[in-house]
Amino acid sequence: MNKEKRRLILERLRENNPNPQTELNWSTPFELLIAVLLSAQATDVSVNKATDKLYPVANTPQGLLDLGVDGVKEYIKTIGLFNSKAENVIKTCKILLEQHGGEVPEDRAALEALPGVGRKTANVVLNTAFGWPTIAVDTHIFRVANRTKLAMGKNVDQVEEKLLKVVPKEFKLDVHHWLILHGRYTCVARKPRCGSCIIEDLCEFKEKVYPEN
Repeated sequence: MNKEKRRLILERLRENNPNPQTELNWSTPFELLIAVLLSAQATDVSVNKATDKLYPVANTPQGLLDLGVDGVKEYIKTIGLFNSKAENVIKTCKILLEQHGGEVPEDRAALEALPGVGRKTANVVLNTAFGWPTIAVDTHIFRVANRTKLAMGKNVDQVEEKLLKVVPKEFKLDVHHWLILHGRYTCVARKPRCGSCIIEDLCEFKEKVYPEN
């Protein structure tokens, strides 16, 4: 795919959604961090249902620490892998209090050192909470980038590296949200909705799927 076509794709996605937002509910960097940590192998909808009940009770590192592992589990038990996630939440809260004054650090290395927080989670927090031009590649973005040929790679790290290289600076802040939403609602895994896709004519996917007449 050439850079002119890439720019057209990004311009269309921007025109369609000028101010894209995460679908996770959050009001502070800490709430976002915990929500993203909980969202691994879970839907944003399921995470929101849990945090909508949890955050009014406890939405600070000390608040969650006071609930304890079992207390956190009660609120997140509808989410996949809730046992290990509850453990990671409590460990993360302890580190934030002991090493960062209870604040979420605006630092990649410090974020990735938190239990349950990998590169993808750190990228989401840096991008969404702090406005960094990072690109968090999840399964949706990996699929869309490869399928459209916007940025091809054999793994998420390769796709992230390629996107950072080929996406012009003006689009970097929002491209993560555009691609994840496109993958979630249009360029879905099993049967992409090519007939209703706003970039269908620019996409280089050879096996396009259209609804039967």
